[in-house]
Amino acid sequence: MPALNSLCFSQNMSLQIQNTQPTNHLSTKPKALLQKLPMITTSDQFKEKVLCLELIGVNSGRALSLNPSLLIVTLDSINTIISFLQSKGIHQKDLGRIFGMCPKILTSSIKHDLLPVFQFLSRDLNVPTQNFRKAINKCPRLLVSSVRDQLKPSLLYLKRLGLKDIEALAYQDPVLLVSSVENTLIPKLDYLVELGFSRDDAVGMVVRCPGLFTFSVENNFKPKFGYFLKEMKGDLEELKGFPQYFAFSLDKRIKPRHKKVLESGVKVPLSLMLKSTNEEFNELIRWVHSKGVTKTGNGRTGEFFLVDLNYLNELLSETELHRVKSMGEPLGFDSDTVTTT
Repeated sequence: MPALNSLCFSQNMSLQIQNTQPTNHLSTKPKALLQKLPMITTSDQFKEKVLCLELIGVNSGRALSLNPSLLIVTLDSINTIISFLQSKGIHQKDLGRIFGMCPKILTSSIKHDLLPVFQFLSRDLNVPTQNFRKAINKCPRLLVSSVRDQLKPSLLYLKRLGLKDIEALAYQDPVLLVSSVENTLIPKLDYLVELGFSRDDAVGMVVRCPGLFTFSVENNFKPKFGYFLKEMKGDLEELKGFPQYFAFSLDKRIKPRHKKVLESGVKVPLSLMLKSTNEEFNELIRWVHSKGVTKTGNGRTGEFFLVDLNYLNELLSETELHRVKSMGEPLGFDSDTVTTT
């Protein structure tokens, strides 16, 4: 495939557009935008710019509406931005999504805006050059965030909380770095305290599961915590030990698993109930019933409580225990609505 800049910025592009790209090939949105700005004409240069964006995979109408500065930026400037990002390891196939999410990048200053972000990734997060692409693809908003006013203050706050795996932050939860400390991070921590956790416990939970900072209070915390207390009759100690509970879908994972647990009369730890695959979970329920175990450690009958894997060791052979232990491996979270304000 030809290099991107040869597609967008060949010297004969204007002539090619004039001969092969009639005006009605422009999408409706760019034309509508031009009608609102009569001083801008559909010159060959503008059509060239729109075609370039479309070739990259960017919705030109949306990009122009979000970043009107694209109307006056030169093609050479856009080409320079693209070349710079490619020099940092960003692939051509990544650009459509990156620019589509953050069209402001196309009119940014390399020296004052973009370069400092890559220096921050390298110096502050210990991200090697070959992994820049991974971090940027995970969160393109990094490229439109001020290092001084946004990225460093967020990193400092997370460090003060006790977050130690800083390098992993760039690959797994970089959205935390572009989140406002005052408007997002602190309020989320305060909300956990409002639920009844001590501040130290709340801090421990977000350090163990930083993704908690990205979850919506209204669409995640409130419904899931309410279900946990009212329907599951759970206690805060369980959530303190397994804050990843909030990362699972209430309707697709938590409710169906809990319903099956109630129907079976088997009680399992929160982590084992949610992290196991459907096949593993069903196998565990069947296994318990096949053993005919109907008594818990407290003497009650009619239910079986899997306290932890040490207790399971008394019941399972080494082979069976190994299989159950494997259920404890993280299998990916199915999170509900996420906020990144």
